[in-house]
Order: sequence, then C-alpha cells, then structure tokens
Amino acid sequence: MPASAVITLRCAAVLSKVVRVCPSGIIFSSARNGNGASLNRYIYKRLLTISTMPAPPRISGMYDFRKVTPEDIEKQTDALILAQRAAYDSIGLLPLDKVTYENVIKQLADLMAERTTMGSPLDFPQHAATDKAVREASSTAEQKLEEFDVEMSMRKDIFDRVVAFSENVGMEGLNDEQKRLVDKLILHGKRNGLHLSEEIQSEVKKIKKRMSELSIKFQRNLNEDNTKLFFTKEELAGMPDDFINELCQGEDGKLEVTMKYPHLFPITKKCRVPDTRRLMVTASQSKCMEENTPILEELISLRQKQADLLNYKNHAAYVLEERMANNPENVAQFLSGLAEKLQHLWKQEKSDMLNLKKEECEKCNYEYSGKLDFWDFRYYMNQVEEKMYAVDQNEVRQYFPLEKVTSGLLHIYQTLLGLHFTQESDADTWHEDVKLYRVNDSKTGEHLGYFYLDLYPRDGKFGHAAVFPLQPSCVAANGDRQVAVCAMMCNFTKPTKDKPALLDHSEVETYFHEFGHVMHHICSRATFSMFAGTRVERDFLEAPSQMLENWVWEKEPLSLMSGHYQTSATLPDEIVEKLAKSRKANAGGFNLRQIILATFDQTIHTRGQADTKSLFAQTYRDIMDIEPIPNTNMPANFGHLAGGYDAQYYGYMWSEVFSMDMYESQFKKKGILNPAIGSEYRIRILQPGGSKDASYLLRDFLGRDPTHDAFLRSKGLQA
Repeated sequence: MPASAVITLRCAAVLSKVVRVCPSGIIFSSARNGNGASLNRYIYKRLLTISTMPAPPRISGMYDFRKVTPEDIEKQTDALILAQRAAYDSIGLLPLDKVTYENVIKQLADLMAERTTMGSPLDFPQHAATDKAVREASSTAEQKLEEFDVEMSMRKDIFDRVVAFSENVGMEGLNDEQKRLVDKLILHGKRNGLHLSEEIQSEVKKIKKRMSELSIKFQRNLNEDNTKLFFTKEELAGMPDDFINELCQGEDGKLEVTMKYPHLFPITKKCRVPDTRRLMVTASQSKCMEENTPILEELISLRQKQADLLNYKNHAAYVLEERMANNPENVAQFLSGLAEKLQHLWKQEKSDMLNLKKEECEKCNYEYSGKLDFWDFRYYMNQVEEKMYAVDQNEVRQYFPLEKVTSGLLHIYQTLLGLHFTQESDADTWHEDVKLYRVNDSKTGEHLGYFYLDLYPRDGKFGHAAVFPLQPSCVAANGDRQVAVCAMMCNFTKPTKDKPALLDHSEVETYFHEFGHVMHHICSRATFSMFAGTRVERDFLEAPSQMLENWVWEKEPLSLMSGHYQTSATLPDEIVEKLAKSRKANAGGFNLRQIILATFDQTIHTRGQADTKSLFAQTYRDIMDIEPIPNTNMPANFGHLAGGYDAQYYGYMWSEVFSMDMYESQFKKKGILNPAIGSEYRIRILQPGGSKDASYLLRDFLGRDPTHDAFLRSKGLQA
C-alpha cells in the first residue's frame, strides 16, 4: 500500500469533514483559515516522513537518492505544491480586519521554512544523484517549485494582508527580527510590483517564470557536459608521473582528460606544451557555448525588462538595492579604483611572465610570439611561483593527502568555534564517497545540525565547489528549533590503489573556504528561515569564508592539516615560509581577472542587452591587454550569471575588504586558533545570519567601522 494511502486511511476518521483526496492521492485541507493551513503542512510532513523514513534524526527528507525514483520526486513535488498552495489560499482569504501576527506573519514564516526544508530533497538531486533519470526529474522538480515560488511571490492577496498587518495592527510588541521580517515581506512585494497595476504584475510574473526556467536549463547543461580530449604522453610533457598514471586510455591508446577541475587546472598549470594548453583552455572556454549563450542573452534582456516594469534604471540597480553597495555607481567606483591600483603590479608581473616564456620557448624550441596568450596565464602564474618564489606545487601536494587535510581542518574548526563533529557511520547518502557529520556544541551538547561532504568528481555531479543549504536552522511551526543541514560539493582528485588523493595548496584553500560556508549555515541561530545562515547581503556572503582562507597560509594550521603521504612529516618550515612569501605573487593578474568578471557582470546588467562573446573579449582586452581565444565564450559556462550572482560577482572582492579587516585586526593580533576570539566570531558574525544588517555585524565584531587598509596591504598595495 503506498504511503499516501496509509495517510488517507489513518487520518480519514478524524479529518473526514475538512479534507478531500486529490487525484494524486494526497490529502489537503479545504478549510478556509489558518488552522487549515497548519493541517495541510502536518499532513504533508507525515506523508514525507512515512514515505522516506530518513535514518539520521531531525533530517526531514531522504538523501539517499539511490533509493529514490523519478516518480517519487514527481509525486512529492506535486504534494508539496498542493499543500503549500492550500496554506497560502487560507491566508489570502482572511478578512483584512482580522489579520494578526500569528495568522499571517508567522504562517508565512513557517511556509518559507517548510518550502526550503521539504523542497531540498527534491531539487538538490540534480547536482548529486548518480542516476541521470533522477537528476532530470529533480531538475524538472526545481522548475515546478520555482514556478510555484514565483506564483506565490506575486500574490497580491497575501501582500495586502501583510500591509494590513503593518498598518492596522502595527509593529508594537514585535522584536527586532520580527519587525525585520515584516519590512522585508513588504519590500519584496513592492519589488515584485504588487503595488502596481494588474497588467504590470502579470507581465512581471511571466518574466520571472521564464527566467527561472532559463536559469535551470543553463545549470543543467553545465552539469551534464562531459567534454573530453585525448593526448599522447608527449603532448602532456611537464605533467607529474602520478597524474599521467591516473588517466584512462582511449581506444587509440591516447590518454583521456576531461574539463573537470582535477584535469583542467593541473594541465593548464603544469603542461609545458603550448598547443595542449591551448586545446584545453579552448575546450573549457567553449563549454556549453552553443546551448548557453542564447540562454544567457535572453536572461539579460528579461532582467532589464523586469527592471523597466518596476521603475528601476537597470537590473543592477534593482539587485543592489538590497546589498551593502546600494547602487551600481558605488560598484563601478570600487572596481575601477582597484583596477587602476593593480595595473602597476600587473605590468611587472606580465613582464616577468614574458621573460619566463621567452626562456622556455628558446629552451624547448617553441615559437615565441612576444605576447602572453590566453592559455599562458595560469601556466606562467605557476611558473612565477616555482621559479621566482621557489614553490614547487607538485612537492607541496605530497604533504596534503585529503584525509589528513580533512582531519586537520575539522580539528581547527572545532577548536576555533567550540563545536564537536561526529561522523555518522551508517548514514544513508547519495554515493559511497559521501560522508555525513553531526555537529554539536562542545560545551552545551546542543545538536546544531549536519553536513555532508561530497568531495570527488563524477559524471553528472555539480562541477565546481559550493555549499548547498538543505535545511535551515530556524524555529519550526511547532516552536522547536530545526537543526541545520547542508552539503559541501567539491571536485578533488580521487585516490588510486597506489596513492591517496593529494591536494595542491590552492585546493586546500578552496576546501577551507567552502567549509567556512558550512559553518555559517550550521552556526546560525536566526528565528526565521529568511535570515538563516548564509542568507545575508550577497556582497557580505563571502566575507566569513574568505577570512578563514587566511588559516591555510599560517604555520600552525598548516602543521595540523599536512602530513606527507609516505612519511607523515608535516609541511617543512622552509616551504611554509616560501608559501607565505608567494601569497602576493600574481596579485595583480589574479585580481584583475576577478575585476574582468565583475566588470563584465555589471556591464551586461546595466546595459540590459549584450553580445556576450564580443563584450567579454573586449573587457578582457581593456583590463589585461590579453586577447581571448576566437570563437569561444566563457560567460556561457560562467554559472554565477545564472545561479543567483547576477550583478553581484563584484561581491567576492567587496566582501574580501571586510574579511581581511576581521582577520588582521582580531585573529592575527589575538591568536588565529584562539577559542575566545573564535567564540566572539561565532556569536557576532555567524550566529545572527541575516537577521541584522551586515554593517551592524561588522561594527559589533570589530568595535568600529571597517576599513579597506588590510585588504590593500594583502594585495601588496599601499593603504
């Protein structure tokens, strides 16, 4: 008997007067009040719990996608939408003079928490499941859920009741976070045009649904891309033997490489054959170009059209209204001012790279063009580190076996933040490589949440490094605090039968950064899911994780995270010192490339339309004087542009200003593994989530307004 039938039979006697059965077999209430909404959510949660029976306590949903079918995802998606729509209907039918905090504001907060918690097992599998049919069903589910989200966000009846509460009942008696929630609900309603004519509302709704559909397609194309190239061993000259030995052979005996990070980055950094690097970078820059270029350009146009309807100058102005930067003019000033300061660094770096290129061309009998080619950039950055700073990244890798890095990283975060991690050995997960950890407060023992670690690449998996929030830490409808759950997705080289997975130093830095997002999500104590964890201003979002990157450049943390895979020796002091000195190597070029991406992002979202291929090429020429590869279009695989960072890529550098200030003025001065400072950081920066403005959090932690001095010093520039 299906789970839905079990629910039907079990509830029928009690609920016979207030429920009806839908064609899908799901029950939902036809009651016209707040109690009916609560009843719908109760029934849906019971259905989901019985049908999935998650093993770890307090995780709401099944995350072993090997036990999930496409049909399961489809049915549960429909069930969630039906239950939530009925609940919104109940709120929307309340008389305006009967609205209260409990029957409107709290109900909406509970619905938002439920949407995230119950929706994650449905829309996350597209990034993680091994079965392509399940991934496709999940992608379809996300499209349905996002269309539903758009529909609910455009409900004027709900907006009117929030406004009625604000105007008629008022904010007296509410705490600061409750007031913030009401203010945000009203602001978001206005940003959806709910105070404008029905005609404009209808057009905005249509645009939002189309943008959601396009964004999902864009990411699905990237996830499913499986571009491969084949090279002889000679064509991979310069690559370490252990890298070569891990590659699969094709039918013709050539070695198979993919565009995934464990192949792309090492080859573009280490392979001395220019033509091989050219082919790799060309393939990478061309990935999904035919499919995603028109998607991106339609998104740009639709975003501008929405901005026009809502009376914003452009999409960037619309987005930045809710960010620390406030407006595009501030962003443009920040980027151009920093680019100007970095140019003199880049001038010297470029000269050094050209000298190295000339030497190598003469030595290896390659033609010297007298210029840096697009596919030279990462290679000669690595050459600068090795030859001018004596950092041999291949040697460094031997000291960073993944298991040792993980052990050290977990120890550092537990010590710093007052936490205790326990691996759940028998937990159901979506792949045998995935591990689940439970998090408790080390002093009180309180259960705070869980995190999944999914660290190795595989076909169909999300191809970059990111943290996916699956369940927010917030106060649930029953008044209990819901624990936080998230998944960290990376693509590190897999171990072989002869050697463990070895990370280069930049991958250790990535690991530390992403785990900072995990901690932000887990440590949050916001009341509402709208403000949970990383739901802060987008241009502050990266600051906590960027700050923690500093730990991988310091001796004590490096000693805890390193151990030679053969001898267990920690990273020698000599290499630690060389790494520290090399940190400012290539600062001009690396940061100018970030400025290129941020400038391109701002340009397309202030102009409102773009030939992305030609604009990206021109932006690259203007800022770095390097010619991009003809007939490629990197923006077509620039996932940020369709994944929620539109008009916000500048935020990486903007937030780094705050990250360096926090690190230098607090941790560097008072102890980078000092639990007292770590506790202050957890309480004042991580714990509030987005329940307070980021500017307030910074002042609270720093004891003053932030400055950009430490940031400039970190780049080798004068403050």
